[in-house]
Amino acid sequence: MAAAITTVTARNTTTAPPASGRLPSGRVPQAAADPLFVERWSPRAFSPEPVDPATLDAVFEAARWAPSSANEQPWTFVYATRPQDRARFAEGLAEMNRLWASTAPVLAYLVVRKKILNGTWAGQPNPTAWFDAGAAWMSLALQAHLSGLSAHAMGGIDREKAAAVLGVPREEYDVAIAIALGHRGPAEALPPTLAERERPSGRRPLREVAVEGRFASTD
Repeated sequence: MAAAITTVTARNTTTAPPASGRLPSGRVPQAAADPLFVERWSPRAFSPEPVDPATLDAVFEAARWAPSSANEQPWTFVYATRPQDRARFAEGLAEMNRLWASTAPVLAYLVVRKKILNGTWAGQPNPTAWFDAGAAWMSLALQAHLSGLSAHAMGGIDREKAAAVLGVPREEYDVAIAIALGHRGPAEALPPTLAERERPSGRRPLREVAVEGRFASTD
């Protein structure tokens, strides 16, 4: 018997979002990007409420369809939901991240395959592997937002320790980031220094992010 497929109703995107004006998060877009992209942010306060397995599968399914050079798909998400596994995964986090991320009901690491797997260049270093893995992370983060969850990527990790915890062969793979995933919790649950930062951050102006004709340094 074929596996059942859950049908997801597409959002109505026929009406363009406003090009400017403050959104519920407090952010102000400078062009008519869908609010999905503007409203997504990375909180640190998480509720211990478990993530429904079907919802978690949907988050990883979105990442599965991210684009990659030559369809190499050089990413793997290794995740933990059981308390004993999350405690083990937390050992690979930097101390400051461990303070808040340990509360999240899902901890994950994004593991990146270093070399090309298929075709003429098989066995050669893959120069776009991290770029492609970043696309997978963004797909995951956006699906999490659509699902009423939050996802926070962490570069502050001990990659050697994380690789040991996960059983990742370092000669073949890099551990790129850690990810905390779950429902948002109250900012008051964070240490004071983090609680005061628990809000969406701003971004560089549009005309610094996209320039026409020739590169212009913004340093």
